[in-house]
Amino acid sequence: MSVKILTVDDSKTIRMIVAKAFRPYHCTVLEAQDGIAGLAIAQREQPDVILLDYTMPVMDGFEVLARLRADRELKATPVIMLTAEAGRDTIIKIANLGVRDYLIKPFKNELLIERMLRVLPLKLKSEGLERFKRFDDPIRILVVDDKPAIAVWIREALADTPWRITDTDQSGQAFDKCVDPGADIVLASLSLANDAAYMLLQELRSHANTATIPVLGMSIRTATVEQARAQEAGFAGNITKPIDADALRNSISRALKLDISYKYFKQCGSALALTLPKDSHQNASDVVSLRLDELLGATVEAGGDRLIIDLSAIDTVDLQVVKLVISALESCKKLSMKHAVVAQPAAKAMCRKYEESNSWSFVDSFDDALSPAKQPGK
Repeated sequence: MSVKILTVDDSKTIRMIVAKAFRPYHCTVLEAQDGIAGLAIAQREQPDVILLDYTMPVMDGFEVLARLRADRELKATPVIMLTAEAGRDTIIKIANLGVRDYLIKPFKNELLIERMLRVLPLKLKSEGLERFKRFDDPIRILVVDDKPAIAVWIREALADTPWRITDTDQSGQAFDKCVDPGADIVLASLSLANDAAYMLLQELRSHANTATIPVLGMSIRTATVEQARAQEAGFAGNITKPIDADALRNSISRALKLDISYKYFKQCGSALALTLPKDSHQNASDVVSLRLDELLGATVEAGGDRLIIDLSAIDTVDLQVVKLVISALESCKKLSMKHAVVAQPAAKAMCRKYEESNSWSFVDSFDDALSPAKQPGK
């Protein structure tokens, strides 16, 4: 079960640093920008540990801690105090408050994790088989913009995807829509009145069931000051208006870390097939490089013994393709896996032009690659 960590700090930068530090772990990081909000969130969410800033306006860490210790349900909650004051008197005072530990700002992520591990166990996401959302999943997108034409355009731009788009021009309704029917990602206009996009981000971060929903800001291209402010506040990225359909897809895919490896990998009995598209580009290379070792390992674990690299759809073999194939072959060697490279005559001839690939062995068809008798590589 994911642990809840509440960070109470008036510094947006510190809250962002904390959220980033725990991103590799099975954690839900909640945020509060002052002591009053922190107490309210703590009472509602019952966090497993609280990171509490010592010096804050409205209500400082000392008073927050006193109220926590007076609360029957929260008095045993571990607290790690954060302070920018490194003086001996301050440290002694903090130690006497009964906190579990303390950190002096600025601090490194490694030290934060080390101190947290003294309080509770953390599990890396890589330790489990976490399923990533796929590009072809019915992703739920909420558009928050007071200009209805923007939501209409986004629907049209994403009409060829299975993604589900809902919208509201009332920023006050946005949080409720994130909860019911729910949202995987939010696209919010940075020009909404009364800093509504920023208020929505803060509200989402303060609730356990919405804390991990990424929020992309939307602004005109020249609003660079607003874009910088959004980045500092913790927005997952920015989409500029007029919106480009491809840029929109890419921004959503990056923010949600959508898995598109299924476009390139397929399990074929005892073999893992890697098929490169006709127009092999950097995006394909990045995806393949990211998932290759993991999928090869899973193939071996399941009793598989070979990788088939299918270049038959490629008309032009460039150095990027050559380097990708070399990387795949090296991974096979490490795992003692057989391999086969499928290519048409034109692609074979292009490979002969590169020093790195002029000695490769090829098979003519995918069926040949599946045949042990015609398997050239090991």
